[in-house]
Amino acid sequence: MTWSVFFTDSLLCRCVGITVTLWWTLLIFIIVPAVLGVSFGIRSFYMRALLKIFKWATLRMEIGAKEKNEELYKPYSNGIIAKEPTVSLQQEMQALRGFASSEFELADILCFSRRGVESIVDDEVTKCFSAQELQSWNLLTRSNYNFRHISLRLTVVWGLGVLLRYGVMLPLRVALATTGIILLIVLSTLVGCLPEVQLRSKLSEEVHLMCYRIFVRALTAIITYHNQENKPRNGGICVANHTTPIDVIILANDGCYSLVGQVHGGLMGLLQKAMVKASSHIWFERSEAKDRHLVAKRLSDHVADKNKQPILIFPEGTCVNNTSVMMFKKGSFQVGCTVYPVAIKYDPHFGDAFWNSSKFGIVTYLLRMMSSWAIVCSVWYLPPMNREERESAAEFANRVKSAIASQGGLVDLVWDGGLKRAKVKEDFKKEQQKLYSEVLVGDQDMGDQYRKQLLEET
Repeated sequence: MTWSVFFTDSLLCRCVGITVTLWWTLLIFIIVPAVLGVSFGIRSFYMRALLKIFKWATLRMEIGAKEKNEELYKPYSNGIIAKEPTVSLQQEMQALRGFASSEFELADILCFSRRGVESIVDDEVTKCFSAQELQSWNLLTRSNYNFRHISLRLTVVWGLGVLLRYGVMLPLRVALATTGIILLIVLSTLVGCLPEVQLRSKLSEEVHLMCYRIFVRALTAIITYHNQENKPRNGGICVANHTTPIDVIILANDGCYSLVGQVHGGLMGLLQKAMVKASSHIWFERSEAKDRHLVAKRLSDHVADKNKQPILIFPEGTCVNNTSVMMFKKGSFQVGCTVYPVAIKYDPHFGDAFWNSSKFGIVTYLLRMMSSWAIVCSVWYLPPMNREERESAAEFANRVKSAIASQGGLVDLVWDGGLKRAKVKEDFKKEQQKLYSEVLVGDQDMGDQYRKQLLEET
């Protein structure tokens, strides 16, 4: 009996020892290339393999559904309802009446009623804050409609995927992320103690790049950068569409930025304190963040120093589901420096990168990201843009937003991302009333002047 227990304990210890050795070997095999900025192409091979598996799974779903005489769920690709082509209010009124008139008609109510019902059933704002639906299944339970029950082989593949993602990849990714956080805090603190400014700045860039590359490995992020000759330079502001907090990691993996944000507590606060010692990030207290003049002054002082890194800002002010770009806040466009637009587009087939902060906390969200297959995205650096003469900050912001939406294949929306939690502003209601008064009075010039004034105020 004693010999049996001893043999079992010895075998168990040996297995644990081998597992720990393999684990640390794998960690080092991933971390060392990240530190050196080298890639062996393993992630690209992994992505191609996944695409073939997804294609096979889609085929099995179609065959299984056909055998059971069932219809597969298909998302609405063009919206829940069919809307007529966008026309002006005046044209819509004229088509409804059948004749042109500058007097009030009772039938005008139908036009506003139809627009209201369309907005309730299929409004543009709500769709921006819900997960993007897929045309095919990516073997994740969170994005399926009981597809895994269609066939036995599909169920087995799905089960093996669960074991791989949660049993192997998730612990490995958490270990990588923890390593990156510890290195960032320790090395940033040590670099911040150096008296020589140039040496400190150079080492800070190397430390940040190294740690962000480890974070990219922790997410199994596969990133394609386009037009790198347009990368942001010192003395400018980099603006990008915002889908997730990891947008920072995606961009910082290819270059260093000065971040702007509110002071936090806990682990995030510890990171902020360590980072600001080695680099010139801009952190605001909660009371300071509400002072627009103070924020603008600190931004202006930063970009005036050509030795400081470009500032990274997400003007939408909230995360959008990567199908659209919402209104850009005009604050960062009032500074009077060169703006470097960047478009980020994620591929939802490997994992939904959108952070729905109303539904998931940051920890839950990060765990969902680390238990996904991968984060696949493309980044486009657009040519730098400057504010033109007699162009307001709001007009400049809209011009940059349109360029980002066009490059990223995103829908360009005029709505404020603040509508995610706030009610519609009275100004938007007044604009609709003003447009209707134009139809009755026929004063188009007055309407154009009012819309321009509304844009300036926004």
